[in-house]
Amino acid sequence: MPNFPVLTLNSAPADSKILLQQTQSSFGFIPNIIGVMATSPAVTEAYLVISSIFSKSSLTATEQQIVLLTVSYYHECRYCMAAHTVIADMQKVNYDVIKAIRDNQPIKDIKLEALRQFTVILIEKRGSASETDVQIFLDAGYETKHILDILIGIAQKTISNFTNHLAKTPLDSAFTEVAWKPEK
Repeated sequence: MPNFPVLTLNSAPADSKILLQQTQSSFGFIPNIIGVMATSPAVTEAYLVISSIFSKSSLTATEQQIVLLTVSYYHECRYCMAAHTVIADMQKVNYDVIKAIRDNQPIKDIKLEALRQFTVILIEKRGSASETDVQIFLDAGYETKHILDILIGIAQKTISNFTNHLAKTPLDSAFTEVAWKPEK
C-alpha cells in the first residue's frame, strides 16, 4: 500500500506551502487531512476552494454541517465524522442534531431531517432523485437552489472522505475526544 505522509510546511511541495500557510492561519494548525492532501497541490487547492464556496452557499451553517456529516457518515469516514463533530459544535449546531447523524437516527427537527434524508438520496441515487424525492424536500421548506448547494457539500466531502480512506489519515489530537467508527 502506498504511503500517504502527513506533510508539514517544511516537507510539502512548494505549490502546497502557501495553502498550508493559509490553512494554519485560518485554523491555528494544519489538520492532518490537509497535510495528507498537500502531496497534491491540485487536490489541496480544490478541496479548500470547494470548502470556501460551500461556506457561502444558501444553506445555513447548521445545514452545511448536516450535509457534511451526512456525507461523511454515508462514506464511513472516521476522520471527517470526528472533525465535523468538533466543527459543528464550534458553530453552535445543536448537539442533538450532531448525535442523531453520528448514530444514524432521525433529526427531531422535521426540516433538518428532510435535509439529511435528501442528502442521502442524492448520494445513493447519484443525483437521480425522483420527482417525489425532490417534492418532499421542497415541501419541507427548501428551494431548488438548496438542492444544487447540497451538491457542493457532497463534492467537498467526497474528496476528503476518499482521501482519508486511501491515506488512513490519523486523527488530530483536537478530534480524538469525539472519535467515531461506523456501525458494523
